[in-house]
Amino acid sequence: MGSESAAVRQHHAVMIPYPAQGHVTPMMKLAKLLHARGFHVTFVNTEFNHRRLLASRGAHALDDGAVPGFRFAAIPDGLPPSDADATQDIPALCHSTSTTCLPHLTTLLANLNDPNSGAPPVTCVVCDGVMSFAYDAARRIGVPCAALWTASACGFVGYSHYRHLVDRGLVPLKATSQLTDGYLDTVVDDAAAHGMCDGVRLRDFPSFIRTTDRDDIMLNFLMREAERLSRLPDAVILNTFDDIERVALDAMRAVLPPVYTVGPLLLHVRHVIPSGSPVDVAIGSNLWKEQDGLVEWLDGRPSRSVVYVNYGSITVMTNEQLLEFAWGLANSGYHFIWNVRPDLVKGDTAVLPPEFLTAVEGRGLLTTWCPQEKVIEHPAVGVFLTHSGWNSTLDSICAGVPMLSWPFFAEQQTNCRYKCTEWGVGMEIGGEVERGELAATIREAMEGEKGREMRRRAAEWKEMAVRATLPGGPAECNLTRLIDDVLLGGGKKG
Repeated sequence: MGSESAAVRQHHAVMIPYPAQGHVTPMMKLAKLLHARGFHVTFVNTEFNHRRLLASRGAHALDDGAVPGFRFAAIPDGLPPSDADATQDIPALCHSTSTTCLPHLTTLLANLNDPNSGAPPVTCVVCDGVMSFAYDAARRIGVPCAALWTASACGFVGYSHYRHLVDRGLVPLKATSQLTDGYLDTVVDDAAAHGMCDGVRLRDFPSFIRTTDRDDIMLNFLMREAERLSRLPDAVILNTFDDIERVALDAMRAVLPPVYTVGPLLLHVRHVIPSGSPVDVAIGSNLWKEQDGLVEWLDGRPSRSVVYVNYGSITVMTNEQLLEFAWGLANSGYHFIWNVRPDLVKGDTAVLPPEFLTAVEGRGLLTTWCPQEKVIEHPAVGVFLTHSGWNSTLDSICAGVPMLSWPFFAEQQTNCRYKCTEWGVGMEIGGEVERGELAATIREAMEGEKGREMRRRAAEWKEMAVRATLPGGPAECNLTRLIDDVLLGGGKKG
């Protein structure tokens, strides 16, 4: 596999991620796997993210020919021009992609099918599960379209329950006071019958139900995309493995087109793409420039002595919350690496006070963006303080590292519930973080009885994740079935 030259790559997959880091990363891993199976790949970013990738990876990183049979293309996202090194406004981006991108993608597909394009004709489309306009574009040229759902299966089950919550009058909220008066602790008694865990509360659903507006963009966007996922693609691909999300996956299989679990993609790719190979080196997905020296810094620290802190690519917080996190880390007494994006503080630049920097000198390393997979699996890392995005959750599970969870939005709340109550690998930090409580929680996770139990469970899940992605295992077999049954034309809808 993977030895075919560009000249004999007759199958051509066009891959379209949603334009945010947490979606680009798993789509890129899937693209590498298909490329290794002999597909010509065209990876389609938005023009905004195309520019960001060039800025983070180098001016020629996306040139044709860097990797034979792997090309990059870009389409407009419909938003006003911007040079910001940050994720765009999510509601605006969701509205814009769903209403403006179809004609641009249709034109791109026509251009790729031009005999003078230098590429084989497009034979399939793989789109993000929230970029459903791509289903329509694929139908127009008569090729199959598979959707990569980049979030968790339990997250999808939560989104698919939105319509029920609206119909029952539980959503939207009657008043903003319900955000804090205990209403979100309401147990949704019928959710377990639809694939969620027992005792799930409104606060455990993906966060876009927390609105008083029935016309809220995100509430309606996710409701629509979840419903289109059940009807329109030829297949649904998930970056997960059956052992950890079996109940949710069974619920998805009951209502969706054929479902293929090919994850964790992090481990799956490692078995297929050799470290240091041209594909491994030349093709990357980080929209921020990675900081060097972190692994070397960790090399000098004892086993399980470091707290790794990263809130992902979208989470923002107030300056007050930033300070509580900072002093909680300082007061815990542990070494830590903290990924502080420039846009982490809402509406401002994240700046930490000099007295904090003095207090943690020699035991705190502040970064702007880092190679998370390498950092989190380093033996020195003892716990991961995370926003609970699905990529970060899988990174932690694959490394056998327990988590402290401070969910921000979307299905992060759902992931948090599962890792704390179903998988036993996490503890939740309350929304209004307080430095003393945070310091105590870190100490319990690092050296307390609860922490020891989380490490034991994390090691068990790591073993299952590794087993799922071994050569000849479920992930590889499911990818083969996806290719043979769908992407080579067998699953194309009329």
